[in-house]
Amino acid sequence: MLEPPRELFEPESEFHLADYVKIFTDRWQLIALIALLAVAGGVLSYLVTPKEYRATTTILIERRLSIPVQSAIEAAWENYYSMEFYPTQYRLLQSRGLAERTVQNLRLDQDPAFNPARAALAGDTGGGSAAADQAALAGLAGRLLGGLEVKPVGQTQMVDISYRSTNPDLAARIANGLAETYIDWGIENRSNLAGKTSVFLGAQIETLKQEIQDKENQALAYSKRADIVTLDTGGNVVLSRLQALNTDYTSAVSERIGKGAALKELEVATPEIAAEILDDPIVVQLRGEVVSMERDYATKLSTFKPEWPAMVELKGRIDQARRNLLPAAREALAKAREAARSEYQGALRREQALSAEINALKVENREVNSASIEYNNLRLEIDTRRQLLDEMLRKQSETDVSSRLQATRESNVRVVDRALVPGGPFRPSLRRNVTLSGGVGLMLGFGLVLLLHYMDRTVKTSEEVERQLGVPVLAVIPDVAAGGKGYGLLGRYGYGYGYGYGYGYGEKRSKSHGRKGRGANGEATKIELLPHLRPRMPVAEAYRALRTALLLSTASELKVVVITSSIPGEGKTSTASNLAIVLAQLGKSVLLLDGDLRKPRLHEVFGMSNRTGLVNHLTGSAGPEQILLRTEVPNLYLTPSGPAPPNPSELLSSERMRDLMRLLRLRFDYVVVDSAPALAVTDATILGSMADGVVLTACAGRVQRQEAKACRDRLRMAEVKVLGAVLNRFRIGGGAYRKGYAEYQAYAGYGEEKRPGEVAAL
Repeated sequence: MLEPPRELFEPESEFHLADYVKIFTDRWQLIALIALLAVAGGVLSYLVTPKEYRATTTILIERRLSIPVQSAIEAAWENYYSMEFYPTQYRLLQSRGLAERTVQNLRLDQDPAFNPARAALAGDTGGGSAAADQAALAGLAGRLLGGLEVKPVGQTQMVDISYRSTNPDLAARIANGLAETYIDWGIENRSNLAGKTSVFLGAQIETLKQEIQDKENQALAYSKRADIVTLDTGGNVVLSRLQALNTDYTSAVSERIGKGAALKELEVATPEIAAEILDDPIVVQLRGEVVSMERDYATKLSTFKPEWPAMVELKGRIDQARRNLLPAAREALAKAREAARSEYQGALRREQALSAEINALKVENREVNSASIEYNNLRLEIDTRRQLLDEMLRKQSETDVSSRLQATRESNVRVVDRALVPGGPFRPSLRRNVTLSGGVGLMLGFGLVLLLHYMDRTVKTSEEVERQLGVPVLAVIPDVAAGGKGYGLLGRYGYGYGYGYGYGYGEKRSKSHGRKGRGANGEATKIELLPHLRPRMPVAEAYRALRTALLLSTASELKVVVITSSIPGEGKTSTASNLAIVLAQLGKSVLLLDGDLRKPRLHEVFGMSNRTGLVNHLTGSAGPEQILLRTEVPNLYLTPSGPAPPNPSELLSSERMRDLMRLLRLRFDYVVVDSAPALAVTDATILGSMADGVVLTACAGRVQRQEAKACRDRLRMAEVKVLGAVLNRFRIGGGAYRKGYAEYQAYAGYGEEKRPGEVAAL
């Protein structure tokens, strides 16, 4: 039976703020180091950066001079239509032309603070070409613009002009000089513009005066020639008659259209319709009789049936009355059509007569008005030129006033605050450098920590195991060597494998073959024997928690359990041995079977010989009782692996192995099998198919997520029941688990016997 899709076993991840806090707290040294390096860089930058001073001049820029002859309405409209005025002025303040004028006015080419080379302009020395002079001036202007800042003051008409320089006196002098040059430049431009405008307006005024005089003479001569006395329309008899005829003609057209519509309606009407709409007396009388009888018939129909003789007779009279109504309606319709046709012809003749009269009057009126139209055109040209002349005279007066004001050097730009010599450097600022570099360093540190975290694809917490593998975590075994560095197992764990099946796990085991504490006599205590030798340690309590969770993990009988892992070095041997020990402490007979025929270690853990073991029985050289060795742990037996065979997988999948497993089920209460890693070889899958379930061991910070998922998928595809997972070598770093584990550790140590030489860091 195939397992459900992987997605069903992977619940959605949830966002927990504590998880992200733990990410940063675990690597706070790295964050602090990067921040300190950044701060050191900021301090170094402060020490090597030359001191720079900034001076600021504040000016007020109005749209134009307040001229007394300018009306308030004109000023308001000018403000509305000149939205681009201030952006233009800001750009002018930063223009190369203004900078060149400032360089020339302040003689900055001769200032050693601004121009250390003192390369005077060619024009000032009388030598060189104009192009070279312009290039040198443009270079100095570019240097000035490099230290210039123009910043408008929000919601005001004021502007701050700032200049940065390594010389404080030069910074103040250039800021004030630029403002003065800008004011002088504006005055000069307005003066030139006012002079040109005055000359232009004078010439235009004289031209308009001459044109008006010529048009006046033409109008006078034409009025005499055409004998024009008055242009009042009230004295024109022809025009009055034409207006009256137009009114009558409009009425005649409306009447003709109405008569035509009535005639058209009667022509398309049928006798039945005519019987309903005509007001002929006979038709009206007959229609009334029909309506009266129909109403009487409808009233009696509620009492009598239509077959009743009286009702049949009444129905006949109604039909006869309708038949009498049609001839009368047809005759009345013919009379109405004739009358409507006559009325329509009369209206049409009246309309035609009025149209002919109007056409005749139009010809007569056109001849009368031709002279007056020409005269009116001449008078209109004269009036237009007089209005233009008045506007030109007003503009000339305003220009004259402006010219007189320019002579007093009044400007729309005023200096509000002159730049003072700065008392201290603007930059660099030690406080700003340290703050900025520290902030950048912290951001880089946090970013690097996040990058390292997301690049680390290992499983580190029980929540990740449940989320990634979709199996319950039966126990979390803390790292008794928490003082070691990193999560790696080479220095402290030392469970190296070298299967050589493409996984590359060939680390050498340490001499201790595992994590060790110190016993009461100072001798090393192996982690595989801690529940037996140090039963009150928190680690031993964690294995007892594994025992409880495992026994409650399935409703069916659990006798044979296989312990495996994804890759070598994840602590499956220590998990198998300690699980067997805590099961034996229940008073049950337990067998610890070393199913790892490639790299066996259980005989080393218990200090027994590996000459005779599982391989001997599977090859037929030893019986079942010969491979069951009693250990120093009460109720616990061990079956070593025996000599290394050339074909481990074939032996484990043999029928003798299945017979042995059936025998062991009858002989022992529990059988714990230590197998090889599931991804390296297929031994764990074979043993898992014979057991009641498999427990996966995962080393925190070592096994990759994809490796753990691949191991789980391989077991499930072989229909092997996965009971849960054990997280080994968990290092308490922070967060909710740290708090919970601290509380557990406080209770777990209750009543523990203190022994001489005991190390607290176990």
